[in-house]
Amino acid sequence: MKRETLQGRRGWTSECEARLELFRWLYRYNTVCRHSRLGHRSPIAYETALHTTSTTLAQAA
Repeated sequence: MKRETLQGRRGWTSECEARLELFRWLYRYNTVCRHSRLGHRSPIAYETALHTTSTTLAQAA
């Protein structure tokens, strides 16, 4: 976030504007940005895949 949002920025005009910028960055980071550690998927896509994959004892055996 420091590099993408704060670099070259002097400040915000209000706390509301700063919060909005933070939430925009967080939304983009969690839904758009791909991470090599997660198999080049966004954190949301990774979490969704984790919760939709279920293994039961019958499937494992």
